[in-house]
Amino acid sequence: MNHQQAQSKMTDVMEKFLNLSSKKLPDDVYDKLKECRDAETSEMQKVIYDTYFDNLNKALELDRPCCQDTGLLHFYMKCGSEFPYMAVVEQALHDATAKSTYSAPLRQNTVNYFEERNTGDNTGERMPWLHWDIVPGSSDLEICAYFAGGGCCLPGCARVFTPSDGYAAIIKYVFDAVAGLGINACPPLIVGVGLGHNMENAAVLSKMAYLRPLGTHHPHPKGKKLEQDLLAGLNKLGIGAQGIPGNRVAMAVHVESSARHTATIAVGVNVACYAHRRGFITFHNDLSYDIKSFKGVTL
Repeated sequence: MNHQQAQSKMTDVMEKFLNLSSKKLPDDVYDKLKECRDAETSEMQKVIYDTYFDNLNKALELDRPCCQDTGLLHFYMKCGSEFPYMAVVEQALHDATAKSTYSAPLRQNTVNYFEERNTGDNTGERMPWLHWDIVPGSSDLEICAYFAGGGCCLPGCARVFTPSDGYAAIIKYVFDAVAGLGINACPPLIVGVGLGHNMENAAVLSKMAYLRPLGTHHPHPKGKKLEQDLLAGLNKLGIGAQGIPGNRVAMAVHVESSARHTATIAVGVNVACYAHRRGFITFHNDLSYDIKSFKGVTL
């Protein structure tokens, strides 16, 4: 298969995958929402959750995106150093985004700075956004496609503290961020916390955190304990679905970390809404593919 054929095939597959991912929640998120609904004691909260599920079912029935804000397309990739079609990936994702805007359809959300006009197809300056990690020796390309909505993950935040502020500053910052963002971000949320050495590194780690599959934990026992403690504490804030009083402001808290400088403690916080539209697809070196987010689904 030459590069032109590979680009065409990847574009076609990714257009279909984006269309699916805009309308159907990943299996782990859907199952966790059902768990959260069952744990609520408020009748009003149960009504809201039932409305969520009705909306999700209608999206599939009517073949429409499950949220009117289909966001900006972000692609987080783990690309093997031996994957033979790396050169066509960027253009294929650009073209798939533009085509999916009309075939899904996706709301036209992308505005270029300095021109102040909507581009009309969700592509633009450095958009869709691509994040690359290279995996030595692998011949696969794993893509996480994420619909980054304007009310949840895009207003994320990050800050650098000094060691004299102590690790307690991290906890307070996470609580303040979730309490501020949670009202407008359509809880229950998936909270991503990045612990790093500077603002941009912590922010990226917080993104990687909330894209992790639900049920996974930080590899360090203390990191896992921090996730559990933050989740328990945040869910005592009394914020529920749609910002109305309830038992669950968060479905999960995920922490990702890197080593830090002796003089800095950096924390980033990003939250994902209940309509956590992220999908994982893996292309092999012959461009066959596996879909990890949706069981029993073919494109």
